[in-house]
Amino acid sequence: MTLDPTTAERRALITGATAGIGAAFTRRLAADGWHLVLVARDAARLTELATELGSTYGHPVETIPADLSTDDGCAVVERRIADGSPVHLLVNNAGISLNKPFLRSTAEDEARLLRLNVHAVMRLTLAALRPMTERRNGAVINVSSVAGFGTAMPGSTYSASKAWVTNFSESVGLSARPFGVRVMALCPGYTRTEFHQRAGINMSKTPEWLWLRAEDVVDEALRDLRKGKMVSVPAWKYKMVVAGMRHAPRRLLQAVARDTRGRIGRDEH
Repeated sequence: MTLDPTTAERRALITGATAGIGAAFTRRLAADGWHLVLVARDAARLTELATELGSTYGHPVETIPADLSTDDGCAVVERRIADGSPVHLLVNNAGISLNKPFLRSTAEDEARLLRLNVHAVMRLTLAALRPMTERRNGAVINVSSVAGFGTAMPGSTYSASKAWVTNFSESVGLSARPFGVRVMALCPGYTRTEFHQRAGINMSKTPEWLWLRAEDVVDEALRDLRKGKMVSVPAWKYKMVVAGMRHAPRRLLQAVARDTRGRIGRDEH
């Protein structure tokens, strides 16, 4: 990333900033001298994190408590992007999964997943790209998932939402590129975060070698962004997984598809 020539500072807005990959982005960018605007639902955790970062790195940190699964929450962040100091990097990290297969889900839960994983990403990307393309500078990282490349977990709609994020990011990235603006989908595999715990998903059956560190995911994402990549898949093992999911026959993928997550409280039959 390069500095916007019209400003002496770089500013990043990060959603889902208090935990997991969002927190790793927050700490890495703060250490690199970025000014931050942090968005999350938990106001107390936001304040605590902002105070810590401000004390450590000497930059003021803005906080926006907002539930991005609601129209009001998205609107608050959209107004900040439109009316506040310029945002040079948007990281759409907030997202959820559900601890239930689709056949046992509810319309309300599925709608909330789509509103956070898809609708909020669309709205905030659109809000950020308008001023970025006018300035001819900026970037958007949409946190997607390796799961979006195939239906590896029967009954999960999470993978469908992430397939949308990846496709959306590539398409929008092509239209933003002539204006000097980058859009990239970040597609990690299993990453050590609070994500599965918050969803009530037991990951104890997942092999240790599959896990990634959030800090490593962020490091590779920022390298790939500088290289101009539109899709970033951190770690060689997941690059191989994605290649297989993209090119293996659908019938084969369907035959081996299984849920490795060991959902809590789910009847296995």
